[in-house]
Amino acid sequence: MTAIKKTLTDSFGREHTYLRISLTEKCNLRCTYCMPEHGIPLTPKSHLMSADEVFEIAKIFVEKGVSKIRLTGGEPLVRKDFLDILKRLASLNVQLALTSNAVIIDRFVDDLKVYQVNDLNISLDSLQPEKFHHITKRNQFKKVHENLLMLIKEGFRVKVNVVLMKGFNEDEIVDFINLSQKYPISIRFIEFMPFDGNKWDKSKMVSYKEIMNVVRESFGENEVERLLDAQNDTAKNYKISGYKGSFGIISSVTNPFCDTCNRIRLTADGKLKNCLFSATESHLLPQLRVGKSIEAIIEKEVKSKFKVRGGMNSLEKLENPDLHSKNRSMISIGG
Repeated sequence: MTAIKKTLTDSFGREHTYLRISLTEKCNLRCTYCMPEHGIPLTPKSHLMSADEVFEIAKIFVEKGVSKIRLTGGEPLVRKDFLDILKRLASLNVQLALTSNAVIIDRFVDDLKVYQVNDLNISLDSLQPEKFHHITKRNQFKKVHENLLMLIKEGFRVKVNVVLMKGFNEDEIVDFINLSQKYPISIRFIEFMPFDGNKWDKSKMVSYKEIMNVVRESFGENEVERLLDAQNDTAKNYKISGYKGSFGIISSVTNPFCDTCNRIRLTADGKLKNCLFSATESHLLPQLRVGKSIEAIIEKEVKSKFKVRGGMNSLEKLENPDLHSKNRSMISIGG
């Protein structure tokens, strides 16, 4: 058995064991916080990773100490060779997870079970059909809601990711948390983050503090329990006393979790990003396709990781469009 070479440690001592792979830039929804209103020019297929390349790169990361891989997009399930990729990755000694909008996930339930993909993050930003249509530009709420309940019934570990935006869905915080009364799920509220083309400004963001104020006023201080966060967790986790599930807050803007970050990202076009907020990337495919080693590129990208949010270590820098607009739109990074 080949020994694992744990070389994915950055200059701040953070060990990277979690790889997020975007399989596609395509999506069957059009969420406005994820992509520009006019859409994005799709990368030519020849510039995207093939199933073979996804596996070869993932294998190298696993050999270097990665123990968890999450498949993202776009919507990863729209990729025609998704099951082929999943089957190959399942042959590695690694925990597999998936992020999906759940529109077509019912077609893959048996396959997810076969390949032991038990951890599912489902993106859902409103429990109201008309709001869902407004944010996604698609009339798929009924299908997504039915699939969400089906996944819970089938025993998957489900997290529901909710991007909160003022004037849109901040009035649904309590409704989302109440889903965890009956169901053993985790609701995760995400602060609205800046990416190219999503018209971000701080006034649209619902902060960690504001969310907790709503929670305590609605449920009472004594009913809100602070939970022990898992190692390297992105969320600060809570539950309401007596509820089956829990809720958490991912405060990437107002209270980032960078000190314990163990994540690195691989985009669908084979570029490595050491941070969601990073404006720089390293190209892996040119070297890989001519049979050369990509290990030095990977190690250099990890070593060059900034301590906080791609170098934007203050709200002032985060609010500067000259900085965050140098990054990609979220749809082309991978959720």
